[in-house]
Amino acid sequence: MKEITVISGKGGTGKTSLVASLVSLAHKPVVADCDVDAADLHLVLDPKVKKAHDFSGGKSAEIEPDKCSGCGKCFELCRFGAVIKDESNRPAYSIDHISCEGCGVCSYFCPEKAIVFEPSVNGQWYISDTRYGPMVHAKLGIAEENSGKLVALVRDQAKSIAESEGLSYVIIDGPPGIGCPVIASVSGTDYVLIVTEPTLSGAHDLERVMELINYFKIPAFLCINKYDINPAISEVIEKKARAAGVKFAGRIRYDRAVTEAQIKKLPVVEFTDAPVASDLKNMWNTLVEEINSVTKGS
Repeated sequence: MKEITVISGKGGTGKTSLVASLVSLAHKPVVADCDVDAADLHLVLDPKVKKAHDFSGGKSAEIEPDKCSGCGKCFELCRFGAVIKDESNRPAYSIDHISCEGCGVCSYFCPEKAIVFEPSVNGQWYISDTRYGPMVHAKLGIAEENSGKLVALVRDQAKSIAESEGLSYVIIDGPPGIGCPVIASVSGTDYVLIVTEPTLSGAHDLERVMELINYFKIPAFLCINKYDINPAISEVIEKKARAAGVKFAGRIRYDRAVTEAQIKKLPVVEFTDAPVASDLKNMWNTLVEEINSVTKGS
């Protein structure tokens, strides 16, 4: 079983559309959508949920009315504005759970020990079926944190399914950027496929992603999406990636069929046999050949 994580330095590069086609082309895949802050792979793969679970990534404060004396110590100490004062109620204070950071200061200094910390539900995660195989995905709640912890959970569940069912690939749709969720998506993975676009911002963010991947010493491949909108920058990006030790997986041309496929809830390679579909198939074949050659060499 090989774990391939697809990431991008910025949003809007077409990463998720590309992942959908890879899942369609792969043999016996498990797909994991680790972009838990803004998950959208389900819009194309149309998964049917088998199991749903709550995700608790932290704790939130709660004031016990029978113990609260209304002294206001929690209101005074909270730096996040999470303690709400309302003298018309009893008790006079309550917790805004969206603002609460779970730091524990209010509970520690409460003279009546009237503030307790309970595990908070920060989102949900799912095990689903798609027409290509199992899918593990999640949705983090609005303004909730610990997305890195939820990403790790989704990855672990996907790997467990792949191992138990003898499946060949875990294909991960990672989040954009270089933050905590990205680190949770790539650390310990077998291979990384970086998707970029030929723009100045795309080239800049690609450099940051390559620094991150080099730090973790993960074998990396590069795909330039919509390369033909600026061939000159595409050439520069490819040269920089090769110089940084990133192998080149392929170029994907711009085609409106990609958007049309999304509307139909289909990967591009299933929607059309246009040249863009050939680009994607060639890129996947290159990726598989490189992975197999590394496996045989080891």
